[in-house]
Amino acid sequence: MTGDTGRQTWWMPGPDGFAACALSGAACTVAEARRFTRTTLDAWRMCPGLAENAVLIVSELVTNALRYGASNPCVTGLDSLFDERFCHAWLALTRQERGVLCAVSDGGTQAPVLRPQRALAESGRGLHLVDRLSDSWGWTPPDQSGKTVWATVVAAG
Repeated sequence: MTGDTGRQTWWMPGPDGFAACALSGAACTVAEARRFTRTTLDAWRMCPGLAENAVLIVSELVTNALRYGASNPCVTGLDSLFDERFCHAWLALTRQERGVLCAVSDGGTQAPVLRPQRALAESGRGLHLVDRLSDSWGWTPPDQSGKTVWATVVAAG
């Protein structure tokens, strides 16, 4: 599939309750992840409130994966053919009985850290948003292949 910017992206649609998207290091990656999430959850007929929370959560998880997830998130040095298109980060969505599980996998070996909030800080609020908007969140133990940070969002009621 080709995105609006002409870059190639990889989406695996999921009418059966699972969908995945490869993430690149391009500037448009976070916007593409939000669009992928919104499109998938609309197709699954998830309620709008749940979908909006999931889109915000995915935005924060993808931003963190690109910023902190790996020292070398994209395959480089093979040719300009690969430039920003092929990376070691993935977004997966899994439909659950009353909600959705959002998971972002990257090659980073550091566990996410929920830092104390500072009123005038220009960054550092992402995981606080994830914590506030999700019903639960966490991560797999990091190893040499990386980690997965996940969050569940359940429909109210």
